[in-house]
Amino acid sequence: MNWIASFVRPKINSLLQRKQMPENLWVKCPVTGEMVFHKDLEANMGVIPGSGYHMRISAQARLEYFFDNAEFEMINPPAVTQDPLKFRDKTRYADKLKEHRRNTGMDDSVLAARGKVDGIEMVAVVHDMRFIGGSLGMAAGETIVKAMMEAAKTTTPLVLFAASGGARMQEGILSLMQLPRTTVAVEMLKEAGAPYIVVLTNPTTGGVSASYAMLGDIQIAEPGAVIGFAGRRVIEQTIREKLPDNFQTAEYLEEHGMIDMVVNRKDLKATIARIVGILVKRKPEPILLGYDGHDAASGEAVSGEVPQQA
Repeated sequence: MNWIASFVRPKINSLLQRKQMPENLWVKCPVTGEMVFHKDLEANMGVIPGSGYHMRISAQARLEYFFDNAEFEMINPPAVTQDPLKFRDKTRYADKLKEHRRNTGMDDSVLAARGKVDGIEMVAVVHDMRFIGGSLGMAAGETIVKAMMEAAKTTTPLVLFAASGGARMQEGILSLMQLPRTTVAVEMLKEAGAPYIVVLTNPTTGGVSASYAMLGDIQIAEPGAVIGFAGRRVIEQTIREKLPDNFQTAEYLEEHGMIDMVVNRKDLKATIARIVGILVKRKPEPILLGYDGHDAASGEAVSGEVPQQA
C-alpha cells in the first residue's frame, strides 16, 4: 500500500477542507429579524440589544443570573411516580420524559434553589419552557411545594419565575391536583410572614396562571410577556369580538391593574432585592465617617455633619 496515497494525501485534504460551522451561532429576533451573535445575546441575558425582545432562557441560566456570583444550592424534591396513568398518544409519555430529560439535563420542568441576592437569603423557583412547555405535573408540583415549605419554615423570601403552558395533560387529574396543593403552600408561606414575589415571563398561561402564579405579594412581568388563562383565539371565538392587539401582554395587564410593574430582565435582580429589602425591613449599610467627612471604607465624600471626637 502506498503510504503517500493512504495517509499523507487524506491528511492534507482534511486540513484544506472547510470546517463546518455550528448552526446556532446566530439568533434571529422574532420582532425585527435582527441577527444577533449568540455570545452577545448571552452577555445581554437573552435580551435582543436592538429591539429589547426578551428571548426564553433556561432555568439554570435564570438561577445563575439571579443569585450573587451564580452561587446557589439546589432544593431536590422527593421522587414521584413516573407516568402514573401509562399515557400514550403518538408516543409513550415515558419515552417523552426520557427525551426531554436527555435534551435539557433536567428531571422535570421546574428547578428550585436557595442562595443570596444582594446579600439577602432567598429561595427561587423557576419554570423551564424547554421541558414539555414548562407544564405542571406531579414532579414540578412537588418541587414548588417543597421550596415553599422550606421558605415558610425559615421565613425566607421566595421568588417564583413562571413560564408555562399550563397543567400537563399526560398526568390528567393528578396534574390538576397540583393547583390547589401549590395554592395551599402559598398560603402557608404568607402565614409564616415570608415575602412571595412572582415574575411572569413569556408565556405564563393555563392552570399555572390561574393558581400560584397570580398570588404573589408583588406581581412583576418581563416586557412583552404573554399572560393569561385561555388563548386569544379561544376568547375571540367565545365572545365573538375582536380583542386589542396588545391583549394579554405584560403592558396591557399593568395598564389594567392586574400586575404591579413591568421590569427589564437586566433590572430584575436589583428591583427584587430592593423590594425584598423593604418587605423584610432590611437596615441600610452603616456609613463609617472619618474625621475629614469622608467614608472611612470607600474614601468618598459624605454630606452632613461629621461627628466630633468624644
